[in-house]
Amino acid sequence: MSKQELMVLGQDGADGCCPGLLTTPLGEEQAVELAKVFKALGDPVRLRLLSMIASREGGEICVCDLTPAFDLSQPTISHHLKLLRQAGLIDCERRGTWVYYWLLPETTDKLAGLLTRPGQPVEASS
Repeated sequence: MSKQELMVLGQDGADGCCPGLLTTPLGEEQAVELAKVFKALGDPVRLRLLSMIASREGGEICVCDLTPAFDLSQPTISHHLKLLRQAGLIDCERRGTWVYYWLLPETTDKLAGLLTRPGQPVEASS
């Protein structure tokens, strides 16, 4: 992750700790970059894809296991996955004819930290 992306997600390169969204107003550049991540999360298909990838036992999933869950064409699913990759939420690797995806937890953890009120622990909802 680039230094700019770390800054956007409420981290600085020196000590890894900056105020979050709820303690310091975002600058214009940070807001533009962070909006790209939230835009990627702002689509129900992409949210479902991210959830399917993140919850997969073993930590990765083949695109061949993602596509059948949707009433969408394979190119459309690939487009949604590309947007999630560009937002830094997932990564992938081609193995033969198939592509495998996995979550980049450092990005989701930083988003969670950015949105958590100061002094409040991040809790998983049931």
